[in-house]
Order: sequence, then C-alpha cells, then structure tokens
Amino acid sequence: MSTAERMMDDRTAQVDGVALLLWACDPDMPGRLATPFFLAAAAAAMDVPVEIYFTAGSVRLLAPGVAQTLYPAAHAGAAAHADPQAATRTGAPSAKPDPRKSVLDSIREAVGHGAVLFACSDALQAHGLSQAALIPECTRRGGAVQFMARACDPRWRTLVF
Repeated sequence: MSTAERMMDDRTAQVDGVALLLWACDPDMPGRLATPFFLAAAAAAMDVPVEIYFTAGSVRLLAPGVAQTLYPAAHAGAAAHADPQAATRTGAPSAKPDPRKSVLDSIREAVGHGAVLFACSDALQAHGLSQAALIPECTRRGGAVQFMARACDPRWRTLVF
C-alpha cells in the first residue's frame, strides 16, 4: 500500500460520512449542478457514506422531467474537452464534465455509488411539489434538523452548494 493510500485510509477511517446541502443549486443555473454530484459520487466510491440534502430551489431538481433536461456542460467547447471514457478506465467519476451527461445522469451516478438523497419537506411545500411525486432516486425526507445534526457531529463533514 502506498503512502497516499495509507493516508487516505487513515482520513476516511476518522469520518463517518459527508453531508452535502444543496441550497444555491437550482435548475436556473445548470452550470452549478455538476460539482456537488461529482463530489458525492467520488466520496461514495471511496466507501464514505454520503447524504445529499435538497433545500430551497434545489428541490425542483427532484421533480420528474426537470434534471433530465439540464446539462451543466452545455457550452460549445465542452465536447472538445470531455473524456467520457475516463470513468471506465479508473472506476471513478471523470474529472471532466461530459456534455452529453444530464444532471439526472449525475444524480444517478452519485446514488449508484451509494449516496442517499433527502428532500426538505418545507422546500417541497414552498415550491408546490408533492412528496409522493419525486424521482425514484430520492428516497428520504429531511431538512434543517437532519442536516444540522450532521453539521454538529464532529465525525461528519459538510459541504454547502
């Protein structure tokens, strides 16, 4: 085992999980939507428990038909820089956004590696969304109390987007 691998094992052994709060990530700014799911997939691929909390406008990403129509890398030069084969070569998510990858694809990648999605009930209500009519990848309800419990737990790391 290399020094880097030992250091990573030591660091991940001290962490019970990573909680991501999506607050400023909403469908109106798709360019902000790749990073949280990329980081969630990476942590989950390292066998670190990952929870993603959708609050404020980000809950709209959980409505059927929304995330599948959004492309974070939808600019003209993205196709020339994307490397969709990188994930298959390394087993980890690609560091370069694939312009053909929708936000829903990124969500599914994170969930496929083990991330768990939480929808804030208050945010759902504020945006007129039914708790029953969300994408199937979102299996839990949770908001401020659950996220703050993670933020106050020294064994958890939290990220806010």
